Amino acid sequence: MAGETDSGRPAPGAVLARIAGAIGIAAEGVALSLGLAVVGIILIALGLKSLGAILVLAAIPIALFFRDPDRYPARTENVVISGADGKITDISDVSFPGSTGRLYHRVSVFMSPLNVHVNRAPVGGEVTMVEHTAGEFRAAFRDDASEHNERNLIAMTDASGRMFAMLQVAGYLARRIVCRLRARDRIQAGQRIGLIMFGSRVDHFFPSEYRVTVSLGQRVRAGESIIGAIEQ
Repeated sequence: MAGETDSGRPAPGAVLARIAGAIGIAAEGVALSLGLAVVGIILIALGLKSLGAILVLAAIPIALFFRDPDRYPARTENVVISGADGKITDISDVSFPGSTGRLYHRVSVFMSPLNVHVNRAPVGGEVTMVEHTAGEFRAAFRDDASEHNERNLIAMTDASGRMFAMLQVAGYLARRIVCRLRARDRIQAGQRIGLIMFGSRVDHFFPSEYRVTVSLGQRVRAGESIIGAIEQ
């Protein structure tokens, strides 16, 4: 995004813009967690200690869900960086979304409610398409979730004209996908691009000349873990 360097660090003079963007993404969650905590404290003061304690305790995981740690990729050239925190649940070769041509690697990352849910750009380049599709809310780890669930497709090209895609898939608990990108936006590898609420999945699509560098069951971190690379 504008105001971030290639590594994802805030550029000079862009700190306020970055903070504003983070607040925009997390405002609803912060308001919800604070609201629950305040109501819980009031109930405790009124003598409804059990109910009040439940609300206060419920506010803690909600606040943790919207945490947004800084991430700095060690390398951005000729690599694909994970766009999500979580566990690798699928590695396969499929057609590029919306086409029936050459096969691309697809690497799926499942995010549990305990993971950081801020999504990041897997490569640097230009966004060519952002397409939201309404759908169901099946368990995100199921293979057919990317075909039936609420989802948001982000297609992009790098400086060499290679095509990539990232599919944000809402899960059983998720009811909203946030994406801060539009077609023709310039993006940098590792920058923040949005999030998915409460348990979800991200599919990464990248060309077959890249080697998949992760394995099933492996844990990855958005903006840091390399999931694909071209051999040097």
